[in-house]
Amino acid sequence: MKEIMLGRRRFMTASAAGLAVLGLAACGGGSDPTRSGTTVWSLEDPVQNPIQEAAIDAFNQGATSRFRLETFANTAYAQRLRVSMGTPNAPAVFFNWGGASIRSYVEVDQVADLTDRLAADTDWRDSFLPAVLDAGRIDGRNYGIPLRGMQPVVLFYHTELFAENDLRPPENWAELLDLVDRFQAMGVTPFALAGTESWTQLMWLEYLVDRLGGEQVFERIAAGEEGAWGDPAVTGALDRITELVDRGAFGTNFSSVNYGAGGASTLFAMGDAAMHLMGTWEYPNQLDQQPDFARDALGWTTFPALEDGTGDPSAVVGNPTNYFSVNSAAADVDEAVEFLREHMNSEAYVDALIDAGDVPAITGIEDRLRTAPNAEYALFIYELVGGAAAFTPSWDQALPPEEAQLMLTTLQEVFLGERDSASFVEVLESGR
Repeated sequence: MKEIMLGRRRFMTASAAGLAVLGLAACGGGSDPTRSGTTVWSLEDPVQNPIQEAAIDAFNQGATSRFRLETFANTAYAQRLRVSMGTPNAPAVFFNWGGASIRSYVEVDQVADLTDRLAADTDWRDSFLPAVLDAGRIDGRNYGIPLRGMQPVVLFYHTELFAENDLRPPENWAELLDLVDRFQAMGVTPFALAGTESWTQLMWLEYLVDRLGGEQVFERIAAGEEGAWGDPAVTGALDRITELVDRGAFGTNFSSVNYGAGGASTLFAMGDAAMHLMGTWEYPNQLDQQPDFARDALGWTTFPALEDGTGDPSAVVGNPTNYFSVNSAAADVDEAVEFLREHMNSEAYVDALIDAGDVPAITGIEDRLRTAPNAEYALFIYELVGGAAAFTPSWDQALPPEEAQLMLTTLQEVFLGERDSASFVEVLESGR
């Protein structure tokens, strides 16, 4: 997935490039040439970098080390990380997406396992929303600490269209299909869809698979299990996507609609589409591009349950957050971990994130969010994730790049009617 306007591209671009990183270590690494230095690496971000700088400065005041932030353009970042890891130039704490984004480093023991430290300090562990902390695990072990706000995928709807026709958002699949037929009859596209960009279509597959079979289905896919793509939840989800396309749920020209200005979000705001399945960045995008619509007619709700599914309807998909992970070759691993323990949940750090428009993955911040800009929306996102049985990361970020691209290309062919569910599974299984 990627995002064209605000939010997802800035939030996700590190993973799209491979990884964004922070490095942190103690001064005076001695003569050991394998120990990393004292820089803090991050992507260039005019909003997040000052927040990170403030946390580093606060830590430096009481630490024996002097840490320094160094930022990089996202296009150069992944290669810089690959070249630096295992050398004295490597970062000691790095910013990442968890899962596949750091698995290769975990497999060669270049990332510190934080599981036992979190278990020993339950106040630290329990300060993070469990669904988000767990989303950064690899093979049941913790290698990352939540860094910033959360971006689950949400079902947005046009409240004026619904109110004018005495309708309500769907709570189950039958109600969703009924709304498709009703809006079709009115000449309104039921769901906006930027079909030129396959990451927007992936959100449908992610949620349908999760509702049908639970988060375990994708966990098996991500683990590379043979036959995992052929799970009945995957084929069932793809069959439902075909049903939606054939029913006109996305209109007749979605394959030519993009996500940029004048694209799916604009069609939605103008009332040409009734609903839009999209990440949480849709809200600030609409505030920026269509402020009257965002204030007066933009509603949001959860993805509906599937009556024949075994997945928990409280589960969400999307972008859990970014994570900080510690380089196991840091000059002082303990001090690097202490930086994360002291500052990733500190009052000053969390307040700065909220002021910047993020919804941090921190427990017990409801009162602070009530005074935040766009408090109603912020609280909805916070409660949605806080009550989630699981938070499955965006598949294209959790899978190896080659497999992710094959998945996106083949899924787009399903939406275009060029492949059925069996053909999709055959391609993905043979591509492993």
